[in-house]
Amino acid sequence: MADRVPMTVAGEARLRQELNRLKSEDRPRVIAAIADAREHGDLKENAEYHAAREQQSFIEGRIQEIEGKLSAAQVIDVTTIQNTGKVIFGTTVHLVNVETEEEVTYKIVGEDEADIKEGKISIGSPIARALVGREAGDVATVQLPSGTAEYEIDKVEHI
Repeated sequence: MADRVPMTVAGEARLRQELNRLKSEDRPRVIAAIADAREHGDLKENAEYHAAREQQSFIEGRIQEIEGKLSAAQVIDVTTIQNTGKVIFGTTVHLVNVETEEEVTYKIVGEDEADIKEGKISIGSPIARALVGREAGDVATVQLPSGTAEYEIDKVEHI
């Protein structure tokens, strides 16, 4: 069995929602499109048929991918874990750049959930790796593409 992959409650819900949409809406729609294209005769030169088959292949592949991710997921609800001030998977961390005093907030999430625009960073990212296990008041040195940066952990939230 593959290793368990950490995932937040919201991340699991989003994957289940996508899986449900693929199975209940996208799959039936593409099956109907294939049946419709078949009725137009010669399949060798039927672009609609080939496009629909390609889309069907993509949908089936994505369904398998999501089902695999969900079966390997270890869903962690950080709101049920006592806040000790330590940075762990799922926590929201408020940081202050020691040099520039710029404040940033990140939520540490699973690989598939990471979205820097939403302030969600992967547990495997350099910033998250530098923060996990530390606590409010600590200073973490983070290796960035542009060099190193030091961040003071201002606050750790379980939200």
